[in-house]
Amino acid sequence: MKHYILNIRLIAIFFFVQTGFIGFSQEDAAKPASSEAEELAKKLANPIASLISVPFQNNTDFGIGEFEGTRNTLNIQPVVPIKLSENLNLITRYIFPVITQYNITEPGSKQSGLSDAVVSAFFSPSNSEKFTWGVGPVFLLPIGSNDFLTTDQFGVGPTAVALTQTNGWTFGGLINQIWSVSGDEDRQDVSQMFFQPFIVYNWKSGSGIGANIEWTQNWETSEGTIWFNPTFSAVSAMGKQKFQLVIGPRFNLDAPDGARADLGGRAVLIFLFPK
Repeated sequence: MKHYILNIRLIAIFFFVQTGFIGFSQEDAAKPASSEAEELAKKLANPIASLISVPFQNNTDFGIGEFEGTRNTLNIQPVVPIKLSENLNLITRYIFPVITQYNITEPGSKQSGLSDAVVSAFFSPSNSEKFTWGVGPVFLLPIGSNDFLTTDQFGVGPTAVALTQTNGWTFGGLINQIWSVSGDEDRQDVSQMFFQPFIVYNWKSGSGIGANIEWTQNWETSEGTIWFNPTFSAVSAMGKQKFQLVIGPRFNLDAPDGARADLGGRAVLIFLFPK
């Protein structure tokens, strides 16, 4: 219970600071020009845009399962585009989760460390405008530092994304499917789908609102987890360093028995490195 109250206070303070920082950065920091901020926000709404970025996405979830546990997940998600030819880009996306959780496995328990990484590579046309797409492989790397935070399975599968952008709006979806191909024989095989439809609207200032659904389906156990994530975002700069801030609540619409969260929050800081 103490951990639960402490984490509520921490996330409230964190969101208050983040919200205040957005206001400060828009008014007092060296902001990008409106057209540049609009273009950066448009690229950030596109998962396969040709833009180097380093997002730090922090998710804090409360009231998980029968022990009312809490979990904090910091996803470090660098995106590196590679130009293969005049007409083709390779967009590589990495997800390195750092997790700390309390009272998840049993009362008074704590696990923390690095969880398994997911690496995606999208081959995408470089000359598309309103509609774009990307396809390629996705890999599950069993680098978790704790038995509770790793599958101990190396996985591979296909991934794809498609989206359209017009008049400030972005509509699209991302999907992948991972199957384990090697790993610890004593651990459960992996057959997991991830599907993320998303919608974003950006103003010319670079500020925006959006929402996505994150659906993870475990075909081995026939169980799924669904999160709904509304967001508010703003592009700004501190000196020459451009960045985007994103905040919003998280709602756990579905989860396996004993794993559903009462509520969550998301805050994201994305460092941008436009060419």
